[in-house]
Amino acid sequence: MVQLTLLNLPDSRPLQRWDFQSQSSIKIGRSPDNDIILNDQLVSRYHVELTLIPSRSGSSWQLVNQGTNGTFLNGVLVSRSVVPDDSLIQLARDGPVLKFQVQAPANLPPAANLSTASKLVTPPPQLNLCSHEGNLPGNLFCMRCGQLLVPVQQVIRQYYVLRTLGQGGMGTTYLAWDKAGSVGQPRLLVLKEMNANMAQLAKAQELFEREARTLAALNYPGIPQYYDFFVESSKKYLAMELIHGQDLEQRVLNMGPVAPQQAIDWMIQVCDILGHIHSLNPPLIHRDIKPANLMARYRDNRIVVLDFGAVKEIGTLPGTRIGAEGYSSPEQDLGQPCIQSDLYAVGATLIFILTGVAPIKFYRRCGSEYKFDVSNCPTITPQLQEVISLACEKKVSRRYQSAKDLSEVIATCR
Repeated sequence: MVQLTLLNLPDSRPLQRWDFQSQSSIKIGRSPDNDIILNDQLVSRYHVELTLIPSRSGSSWQLVNQGTNGTFLNGVLVSRSVVPDDSLIQLARDGPVLKFQVQAPANLPPAANLSTASKLVTPPPQLNLCSHEGNLPGNLFCMRCGQLLVPVQQVIRQYYVLRTLGQGGMGTTYLAWDKAGSVGQPRLLVLKEMNANMAQLAKAQELFEREARTLAALNYPGIPQYYDFFVESSKKYLAMELIHGQDLEQRVLNMGPVAPQQAIDWMIQVCDILGHIHSLNPPLIHRDIKPANLMARYRDNRIVVLDFGAVKEIGTLPGTRIGAEGYSSPEQDLGQPCIQSDLYAVGATLIFILTGVAPIKFYRRCGSEYKFDVSNCPTITPQLQEVISLACEKKVSRRYQSAKDLSEVIATCR
């Protein structure tokens, strides 16, 4: 049994308690279809998922962050982590805190749990691992002979899965090694697996396949390169370029707000990529621009735009509402996005990376309508405040009309 207790800060007084007797997955967020519903402005609609993972040494619970404002496990920002008993889970910095406790069912001894779990696990085939000494911690391959240093989790077609990178509502993302090397030499890549629970949903399949088609058709700096799309054991997979970097959400949550000059440079790069997809025939709208989908590449600090699963063509019929709270424009919330909807998200992203605070906290009534009010933010210059105000106007006609227009104005704020 798992017990989660909502604590009152700072005295840790229990406010509410939930008991889960047999569930293997617990979803937490603001949306009414979560297992635990927390009506807090800092909590995302689907903020975090706890999943029971069986193993040979005994079952454990794993936390997967899905929230825009991050999740902290015992004070440490995590995206995916095993959750020890008696842990504290905080949804967003300064957000609500849940105490996580595990209790073995009274009618089932721990040994029975372990025995049952072990029967569910089939070890993957393994390659010979290198035993050379002197390799740095975290290395995947030996510096002397080039052989693997870590065990293979599973093999999917020709791809050797080495590590799980993330997990969300749509599926799981793996770090994989293409040993055969479809380009003539072995390479590391990202392998996305569609969530089995979503496989029967037509919309989920459409979005997953749309990302594959979009990446296959795009060849532009700042967009991950497409490698492969296939179906294996009734599951869909997408293989793409591995980008070594850190997304802007993690960057800001770990290191704090960035300097205005850095924010300007990054958003100019985002506008360049958006300008490219907006200029295609037919134009494409990303629909999910947010800090978590913008990665700063380590080798050159250049921005790479991720997650093209929500891409939509201009002129198609209104569709399902897609977009992160605080970054999604009013018309996109109504299922009627346009290219200016992506520019709205750029303005909201500027708010987050310059303040470290979710943009929704600055969304308030100003006169006769609601809008972002960043006039009292000391980390946002007056010039950038004006850019954000115009990019995030409620009416599309009042905003910058193209990514080039927005980029040129942002450049003048240097």
